[in-house]
Amino acid sequence: MSDSTDPARRRFLARALLGTGTLLLAGCDRLSRGDALQRLFDASDALSARAQRLLASREALAREYAPEAIAPSFRPNGTTAPDDPTYRRLAADGFRDWRLEVGGLVERPATFSLAELRALPARTQITRHDCVEGWSCIGQWTGVVLGELLDRVGVRDEARFVVFHCADRYRGGDRYYESLDLREAYHPQTLLAYGLNDAELPIANGAPLRLRAERRLGYKMAKYLMRLELVADFAHLGRGRGGYWEDRGYSWWAGI
Repeated sequence: MSDSTDPARRRFLARALLGTGTLLLAGCDRLSRGDALQRLFDASDALSARAQRLLASREALAREYAPEAIAPSFRPNGTTAPDDPTYRRLAADGFRDWRLEVGGLVERPATFSLAELRALPARTQITRHDCVEGWSCIGQWTGVVLGELLDRVGVRDEARFVVFHCADRYRGGDRYYESLDLREAYHPQTLLAYGLNDAELPIANGAPLRLRAERRLGYKMAKYLMRLELVADFAHLGRGRGGYWEDRGYSWWAGI
């Protein structure tokens, strides 16, 4: 059920986006900015992140909803059917051979099948997805708590971020990726979701596994996850800004 028509909600989202250096662009079009302006937005983003952390508890929860608020169908966005050959082969076999790789700055690099992830401690939550395109939708998500998975591989002291590598290429361009800092990665509502509305996660919504970071805007919630990488910085990734849209000028923080 969407409340994107609520004028107060729209104003709140616009302030959050503009205040952190993000522009509302229909369809998330490519941004073009000068270096000086980009540095200004970067500084604004960092200031917004610090301010929100001062005002909000580390464990503050995103709002959760009653079952009757769940939308009849959860609106897909971005890529809805990756054309990557490896992904298509895995999907054709019901993801039986799919494995999530977890590596980088961890003590025990590992891979996990979908069945192994489903055997880990899980959480179900009914939350609202807020998209920069101006719509929202409420759905019920079930998945492994990301912090539980990180504890199993052992995060090294020098790690600062979790990077989510995906199978899709937005509009045939660069491969999609996103990142969270460890504080958000360990938030109790941050899930690697394999279920939506009491059913298996559909391909259009990110199967077999997608990120749910409920205190962030929708573009942070990477779909079609293939690999998690623990890193100290983003220097070796994309354009060094921590995400597909961040590399094109969007806010890395993206808090709501």
